[in-house]
Amino acid sequence: MSSTEHDAPDTPDALLGPADIRDLAATLGVRPTKQRGQNFVIDANTVRRIVRTAEVRPDDVVVEVGPGLGSLTLALLETAAHVTAVEIDDTLAAALPATVEARLPRRKDAFDLVHSDAMLVRDLPGPPPTALVANLPYNVAVPVLLHMLDTFPSIERTLVMVQSEVADRLAAAPGSKVYGVPSVKANWYADVKRAGAIGRNVFWPAPNVDSGLVSLVRRAEPVRTSASKREVFAVVDAAFAQRRKTLRAALAGWAGSAAAAEAALVAAGVSPQARGESLTVEEFARIAEHKEGAGK
Repeated sequence: MSSTEHDAPDTPDALLGPADIRDLAATLGVRPTKQRGQNFVIDANTVRRIVRTAEVRPDDVVVEVGPGLGSLTLALLETAAHVTAVEIDDTLAAALPATVEARLPRRKDAFDLVHSDAMLVRDLPGPPPTALVANLPYNVAVPVLLHMLDTFPSIERTLVMVQSEVADRLAAAPGSKVYGVPSVKANWYADVKRAGAIGRNVFWPAPNVDSGLVSLVRRAEPVRTSASKREVFAVVDAAFAQRRKTLRAALAGWAGSAAAAEAALVAAGVSPQARGESLTVEEFARIAEHKEGAGK
């Protein structure tokens, strides 16, 4: 990391520890809710590890979804050029700018807050984001991740903390038992891999599941296809809606008939007897390309 003014925290205790988190929550009258999947990170070493693993650089413009009380936000501000946090909770959104100003006063101008549901965000203040780093609420992790990648093509690198099971699904390769819709759709945008595990004791309240880090690096070249993303994703959704069926049967509704599905599969060079979990995103794209000719 280059030596810049914002590389180091303003004070040794700039980041939030367990007592800070609980005190701040008590002051705000905040109780983490299951409805919004809130589990606040209370360990400064963990958020610093996330920033390191995300390879956040001094010139990065980072977008964070679900900042909560600001644990990860402060760690990101120690390194990145700019951080924009997207928070849906009224109380948390109102409090976060004051937390940043109190604990990293020199970095307050490098911080923006967007008070919104992340699924509704279409633009962000300031320069286009180059990185997405977030502790995503478990109940909306996959749709939020895919929405952000789709809406902001400038995001080159992503590191998200999600439920361990979700991390496995996102990073799964074709042929894996947990390979499915999230795996294929994430791979449409990026090269995806597991980037570590996170224990339960770094959260308050401690969740009853383990967490995992997932790294996504935007594909150097998009999936080459004449089909649109929407058309490709329609094939993916149909293929996994009935996992146990062969693609000939699973895609019958999508294609108009089993025979039409078989024709599209054969034209795409995919066995009609194959199942969705064995296909790459490129193969799904080829199937989508051949839908029109399938019924002719």
